[in-house]
Amino acid sequence: MNKAFYITTPIYYVNDKPHIGHAYTTIACDVLARFKRLDGYDVKFLTGTDEHGQKVAKAAADKGITPLQLCDQNSQNFRDLAATLGISNDDFIRTTEERHKKACQALWKTLEANGAIYLDKYAGWYAVRDEAFYDEGELTKGPNGERLAPSGAPVEWVEEESYFFNLSKWREKLLALYDSTPGFIGPKSRFNEVYSFVKGREGDAQPLRDISVSRTTFSWGVPVPGNDKHIMYVWIDALTNYITALGYPEQTPDFAKFWPNAMHMVGKDIIRFHCVYWPAFLMAANIQVPQRVFAHGWWTVEGQKMSKSLGNAIDPNALVEKYGLDQLRYFMMREIPFGNDGDFAESAIAGRINGELANEFGNLAQRFLSFIGKNLGGVLPEPGEFATEDKEILAACKKLLPDCCAAMDAQAFNEALEAIWAVVRAANGYVDKQAPWTLRKTDPARMNTVLYVLAEVTRHIAMLMQPFVPTSAAKVLDQLAVPADARDFAALATPIKGGITLPTPTGVFPRYGDPKAAKGA
Repeated sequence: MNKAFYITTPIYYVNDKPHIGHAYTTIACDVLARFKRLDGYDVKFLTGTDEHGQKVAKAAADKGITPLQLCDQNSQNFRDLAATLGISNDDFIRTTEERHKKACQALWKTLEANGAIYLDKYAGWYAVRDEAFYDEGELTKGPNGERLAPSGAPVEWVEEESYFFNLSKWREKLLALYDSTPGFIGPKSRFNEVYSFVKGREGDAQPLRDISVSRTTFSWGVPVPGNDKHIMYVWIDALTNYITALGYPEQTPDFAKFWPNAMHMVGKDIIRFHCVYWPAFLMAANIQVPQRVFAHGWWTVEGQKMSKSLGNAIDPNALVEKYGLDQLRYFMMREIPFGNDGDFAESAIAGRINGELANEFGNLAQRFLSFIGKNLGGVLPEPGEFATEDKEILAACKKLLPDCCAAMDAQAFNEALEAIWAVVRAANGYVDKQAPWTLRKTDPARMNTVLYVLAEVTRHIAMLMQPFVPTSAAKVLDQLAVPADARDFAALATPIKGGITLPTPTGVFPRYGDPKAAKGA
């Protein structure tokens, strides 16, 4: 039976317009899902939209439509983005679906039955924009002396009857979880941040406080079972989506297979909800916690944070149109260590396209495949005895899969690509040094071996590039006549066969800015 792997994006808030940050998270999850499938895992990949809360209700009222009508319109934007980005998700969840309402209410009843939820009164600072409550000590002052949330969002004083989750009682169990499973939170900087928050300051009698989990001042949300005057606070609603999609509260085959073999990919701004609240909710409901939560960094644009007020949020659809889908996917996974903040500069993406995809990988394949087409009738030759330099580069290829597996398990996408690129560059050096165009006249038998080695090296590179640039990698494998059923990672152990006829080669990675080049792959 295949190993199971469940990968989730955060569910995207429908009051947002899809931007490059949404694309970044979704592409990262897609790359990981594709990699795991190729590595023999049974994968379930979930994305979707978060559709409840005060912001949605207000935005709908401003437009003169119902909240559900607004959600229907805006949720479709995220479905469309997934299609544009070539995302291979297995499910798309909306929190307005009946299956999700059923799951949320079942979880609530379990928490209530287990004594984790109680009714009281809430008084405190609330940021509508963040859908979050803050203590006085967490607030900052704005330019006019007004109170602001740590995110910069305005806050308002709220007093209302509320249900509370007894988070304060889960401090020691959360710390025990972090101590026993340091890989639960990545990267290390985020682990340290969460651990410090839960542990609290020295001498703090109650580092974790119970949290309000219901609201009565608006009605757009999942009703609290048994008291529909209250709706569930957006985070207990939103987080439950991860188990809704597996069929919770039923013990479905999907739930049995994929939970808790789960990895949540999130932005660093929502790490507390996923690494403090979510595991506490699950433990209180006697449900196992997921295996890992990874919080990536933010993109800035030419050094400035993306924001509506600056008007610099980047539309990923426009980037795909301008640069090509695979080119955008490659750049986003290659440019910065995943987990760090990074800057989006148009010059950087053009540099990656022309310098690495076109000049290095694309040129490597084109050079020897064109040579075979012109000089050997398109037939890949059988190799002779391998020389030391052949064995060295073939050994580097065999090392690629374990190196990439280790990097991907750490969500170090750029490290996996750097390992692949070390072989790309070594292969370009190999072809220059071996010079098959010279060997054709001086040593045809040696030429045959060199061409075979180049085909085998390029096959390894293209196979491991499939998760990152699926369409382009498939074109390279097509030109190597690799059968469609021999493209998973298990097939790497079986070398390419000499004597096969290869199709006429064509360029796969056009240079950006070349008016003669076809639009990107």
